[in-house]
Amino acid sequence: MAAAAAASSAKTLTLFKALAAVGRSFSSDASGSVQTALIKQLRERTGAPIKDVKALLMQCGWDSELRRKGLAAANKKASRVAAEGLISVALNQKCAAIVEINSETDFVARNDLFQKLAISIAKSALAAEVFVGAPCQPDVINLQSLEALRVDLEHPKLQGEVSVHDAVAEVAAITGENVKLRRAFCMSTATGLVSSYLHTSPFPGLARIAGLLTLEVEGGCPEEQSLILKETGSNLAMHLVAARPLFLSKDHVTSEALNLERDILKSQALTTGKPQSVVDKMVEGRLRKYVEEIAFLEQKFVVDDSKTVKGILDAVSKNLQKTVTIGKFFRMEVGEGIEREHKDFAAEVAAQAS
Repeated sequence: MAAAAAASSAKTLTLFKALAAVGRSFSSDASGSVQTALIKQLRERTGAPIKDVKALLMQCGWDSELRRKGLAAANKKASRVAAEGLISVALNQKCAAIVEINSETDFVARNDLFQKLAISIAKSALAAEVFVGAPCQPDVINLQSLEALRVDLEHPKLQGEVSVHDAVAEVAAITGENVKLRRAFCMSTATGLVSSYLHTSPFPGLARIAGLLTLEVEGGCPEEQSLILKETGSNLAMHLVAARPLFLSKDHVTSEALNLERDILKSQALTTGKPQSVVDKMVEGRLRKYVEEIAFLEQKFVVDDSKTVKGILDAVSKNLQKTVTIGKFFRMEVGEGIEREHKDFAAEVAAQAS
């Protein structure tokens, strides 16, 4: 009995959420054709039987007040931690956009509607023009400008063109989770190409970890040389995801980063009890190794550790007879930097049973 009641409650909640997302105004004296249209639309969103859909609509008097209640519920959901989700990348040879869309659970992130949302927003972001650039870093896309753009998910449960902001709210209402557009970036080049690598990719353009970089070619890259450049870019983007560089080169490593690591290494070396002169040599040796680990160009290539990233670029430059460099690079991982909520499910079950 309890299980049946819970299932019925969940079904009703799903219908209410879907109705909240419809966003049209109906009254109790609505015409038969209008009521039929609403029943059809709500059933397409939920997959629920017609009798259940009609019963709920009659219960609420075909009133759009329900939508306002649904939006209020969505605002409550917004306070819940959303650290799962997907990264979506849309690109052409000269420009790429990367966005992170978060959900509360991986289950929703695997939903085809959520994936359509992520892909559609990335495609819109590729056309965004409001961004702020920084050396060696991607351009930050203004989220308010991005949310104002129009998208069409072309999905049975969400058809027609709506704003990115409304599309995110609709998907949140349908899935019952806090769905959030967290961040978006754009990367472009005038003299080379943009390369990407998607790790743990459930569908083309989607991933949990992604790497983007630009390869800049002195004097531009002729079409006949682009194949070599594309292969090199893909390999280095894969390396970027695996090796997690923090700076482009040893010259870009900040003094703050060096001083922090030097203090850590010095405290570790002092525990050995060796003379100060020996400790100083140990610290400087380990500091050089640290720089090699965090500077992109100094890193050993993950596919062949007999080569460095700089060595690979030098070889390509020699092959093309043009200087090839890395302009910008960026690595993004779903949920990084978000403090995840750790739940004690055993305690929750015990509390519900008491």
